[in-house]
Amino acid sequence: MTDFYSTIVNFFQEGGLFIYPISIVLVLGLVITIERWMFLSRERVRNIKAFDGFLPLLRTTDMEKMQLYTRENTAPVTRVIGCGLDMMKVTKHRADIEHSMSEGMLETMPRFQSRTSYLSVLANIATLLGLLGTIVGLIGAFTAVASADPAEKSSLLSQSISVAMNTTAFGLIAAIPLLVFHALLQNKTASIVSSIEMAAVKFLNIMTYNRQIFAGAAVQVDTSQAEKTQSEAS
Repeated sequence: MTDFYSTIVNFFQEGGLFIYPISIVLVLGLVITIERWMFLSRERVRNIKAFDGFLPLLRTTDMEKMQLYTRENTAPVTRVIGCGLDMMKVTKHRADIEHSMSEGMLETMPRFQSRTSYLSVLANIATLLGLLGTIVGLIGAFTAVASADPAEKSSLLSQSISVAMNTTAFGLIAAIPLLVFHALLQNKTASIVSSIEMAAVKFLNIMTYNRQIFAGAAVQVDTSQAEKTQSEAS
């Protein structure tokens, strides 16, 4: 353990100035990753519990209880369904209700996607800082060799190249995990959004089956039938 600790300390000491901004970038990325993972995990559990509690009300098609439930529950899935229930007060057409729920989805999604994109930016910054440190280290190496005594050239050259290589390595060490965390958070966000969309479709299908809302085809048939009846009456 002591050897490992001394190796880390030597790595930072020999890495040069750019090791420290890369460390800051890595810490920022880890903080964002932990915060986003905890938030998404909490929202996923809330959505599951909220829809499980809403499903019995949905099967009874009790509009007043469903609207009361969506007002009291702040989970994203109930907010989206609440938009559909509000639209049902105005129209019973499925397409209009679906558009209203899509608008609710657009309002909800930015909360899931917030700050996740910063991880890819931070990964690129870490890589570029590592590259910049490498270039600065190599410039220092050639400058030192050009103006140093022949006896010192070897040690100065190895020291400057060590700075360059350590900076490059640490830049990649910071960037690779951040890219992995970015991909994991994107997949987790997509999974939550897909579950909300699935719940919205289930809501629409059950309400259509119970004739609380009307599909487009049914509306067209009813309209054509009404026009035919009106023409016969005239």
